[in-house]
Amino acid sequence: MTTLLTLAVLVLVAIAIWQLTKIFELSQLKTSKYEIATDADNKNNGYMLFGFLVFIYGITIFSFWKYGKFLLPEAGSAHGEEYDNLMLVSFIIIFIVQTITQALLHYFGYKYAGKEGQKALFYADNDRLEFIWTIIPVIVLAGLILWGLYTWTTIMDVNDEDDPLIVELYAQQFKWSARYGGDDNVLGGANVRMIDIDKANILGLDEADTYAHDDVIVNELHLPVGRKVNFKMRSQDVLHSAYMPHFRAQMNCVPGMITEFSFTPIYTTEEMRTNPDVMDKVKRTNKIRAEKSASGEEALDPWQFDYILLCNKICGKSHYNMQMKIIVETEEEYNEWMKSQSTFAETVMKDESSPEVHSLSAVTVGE
Repeated sequence: MTTLLTLAVLVLVAIAIWQLTKIFELSQLKTSKYEIATDADNKNNGYMLFGFLVFIYGITIFSFWKYGKFLLPEAGSAHGEEYDNLMLVSFIIIFIVQTITQALLHYFGYKYAGKEGQKALFYADNDRLEFIWTIIPVIVLAGLILWGLYTWTTIMDVNDEDDPLIVELYAQQFKWSARYGGDDNVLGGANVRMIDIDKANILGLDEADTYAHDDVIVNELHLPVGRKVNFKMRSQDVLHSAYMPHFRAQMNCVPGMITEFSFTPIYTTEEMRTNPDVMDKVKRTNKIRAEKSASGEEALDPWQFDYILLCNKICGKSHYNMQMKIIVETEEEYNEWMKSQSTFAETVMKDESSPEVHSLSAVTVGE
């Protein structure tokens, strides 16, 4: 990092010296003749345009070859394929248009360079050309926008069809917690004003609401493969964002309100670990870890792929470390795991008895 900063400073100093030199030249009375471009200047600029064109195409090809392997693997959710297709088509269109327009821009800059005694042809307008370069972008963009709106509407259709699993994601600096609705699959009422650290009621569940008694609070998210999951998201303090990249899912967690997102996992964690792209990434990562450990740096354990929940908003100094492991498993494995978890009544309320009162809403958040 120090070397990079040093190089950056040296480059900036060189640019400053060059600018000072140009200012000095402009201040001289006899320099006016040098401000008129000659045929040689125009020709050289044309060659440099072609050189820059080769450079940008070269760096593009290099980036695809060098960094293409860092892209996300196949989506682990049912809606992920359509999401990826929309992005891929958008990138292809942008790449084709960029390639053609940059090639024409640099070619015309060379072919029609100024020459002494030659006057450029000027005409006010060309209706046919203006129609072509207006209507084509309108059609393409309209198609992408309509496709995007359809995809967005489909993804954001959070409903109770297909008996979805109800899960709450609770965000706080700098930690995630997950809450399941228990046997009744209904989340009990909750309010940040009900948080009681002494009783370990860290999510502010309403102890008087019997829907909350069988709720299960965990620090590791388990999801059954093939079953729709409706997420309800809350934040205790600042704006967070629940980001699950392998499921192509992201939703802000806003203090004072509940946000929602829904998706269906289609691959278990074990199945995703056999994905060729994932296996290649694991191999490359563990090679780097082994090299660092062999060089005398801190010993690093081999890495194994897991789905992960991240915070995609800069929520404070430990934002980078705000993450939670997600395990997608079979329905049988999920049920066995759920049986081993303690409910809210068994942990926070084990020494108390509460009247059986149902909350008017499954989850409530106070302002």
